Amino acid sequence: MLKTIFNTFANCFKIPELKSRIFFTLIVLGICRVAAYIPIPGLDFRALSDYFEKTASKSGGGLLGMYSMFTGGALENCAVGALGIMPYISATIIIQLLTAVLPRLSKLAREEGGRSKIVQYGRYLTVILCLGQGLVMAIGWENAGTVFQGFEGSLLLPDTNLWWYRIQTVVILTTGTLLLMWLGEQITERGIGNGISLVISIGIVARLPQAAVALKDMFAPGGGVERQFNLFHAAMMVVLLLGVIAGVIAVTQAQRKVAVQYAQRAIGRKVVAGGTSFMPLRVNYAGVMPIIFAQAILMFPQKIFQFLGTSFSLPFLTRLGAQLQEGMPFYMVAYGAMILFFSYFWVATQFNEIQIADDLKKYGGYIPGVRPGQATSTYLHNAMSRITLAGAIFLTVIAIIPILMNQLMEVPFPVATFFGGTSMLILVGVMLDTMRQMESHLLMRHYDGFLKKGRLKGRF
Repeated sequence: MLKTIFNTFANCFKIPELKSRIFFTLIVLGICRVAAYIPIPGLDFRALSDYFEKTASKSGGGLLGMYSMFTGGALENCAVGALGIMPYISATIIIQLLTAVLPRLSKLAREEGGRSKIVQYGRYLTVILCLGQGLVMAIGWENAGTVFQGFEGSLLLPDTNLWWYRIQTVVILTTGTLLLMWLGEQITERGIGNGISLVISIGIVARLPQAAVALKDMFAPGGGVERQFNLFHAAMMVVLLLGVIAGVIAVTQAQRKVAVQYAQRAIGRKVVAGGTSFMPLRVNYAGVMPIIFAQAILMFPQKIFQFLGTSFSLPFLTRLGAQLQEGMPFYMVAYGAMILFFSYFWVATQFNEIQIADDLKKYGGYIPGVRPGQATSTYLHNAMSRITLAGAIFLTVIAIIPILMNQLMEVPFPVATFFGGTSMLILVGVMLDTMRQMESHLLMRHYDGFLKKGRLKGRF
């Protein structure tokens, strides 16, 4: 099978159009990585890089650690791409949620040319979010000792004008995010794969050298330190990694196929024949979003409770804040519960079973054994609720694996993060999507695909 895959990759470079798309994608991703290393004037980025390097193996760093992972290290480098592509993704998510609840946006999305208008609204919102987040990040670097727990010293260089530093930092960070957004759109249009997803993925992959160093230190620490892990641990880690990857691929592509029967109907003078099709209901409909939402929200209560407990001498709030630290049992229970909640929340806002039932009825389609209309809507709602539970439980397990490895087995977090969580889900999803697009180019030119029967399976 490996020989077939290697031959398929070689065939990709025999097609001129696909070859140019691949090289274009690689060049643009290289430019995106450059944005993660150009520091913003007026900041001592080396001090923050040293701080992150010292604390990286201890924990994931909560929300800041997750944000740094998505930016590919641009945050600790105080770089022009420190905001990353996250403001654009946040704006897109906000617009999607508003489209589900605001009738005016929902109507616009169904009109001709409405989607492009909604994308334009998302870009405007991206600029607004960049300005706000850029100012917060500038003030955060300015008060590094408060934001980064345990950081000593100052990031601001001497003789730096405070207001000029804030203005130029906000402008530079906003421009950096808009540049990454434009480069991602260019990849989608002229390259291969989803550009925005690839920009995030290349930032995660950029962590591989750091993870490789941490992995080497696990089995061969320097300075005469006795090693903590042996060959048995290495074998078990390989088995766990393969199992997690196989599970992520299976659940990412898993679908429930709901049979749909179309009756024969007449459109004007033309008679359209009936037929049988199916409606795919994805098991992991929400993707990685529940994990991101849960991590972002759980970051704030811990800080708030600790601040209130210290300020007003309330020990129970201090203890509650300590229980909400990453790795604590109460934190993991709350983390899993929030992933379950947001999985259903995302399905409730994005999966409109009433509209699907109306569209089926409009075009003469029905589910065998289910009456059209309200009965179809209820059937789809119940089916989606059951399969969403399975997907949410899987997301919870995948999200907790890196925390357990870091806390119980004392595996360095840069290594543990590649055994599950958001990084693994994003990388697998993006790679599958990119391979499907590459395979479509191959099949059009009568080349074999990546797997048997000339196609990459997309369902179970």
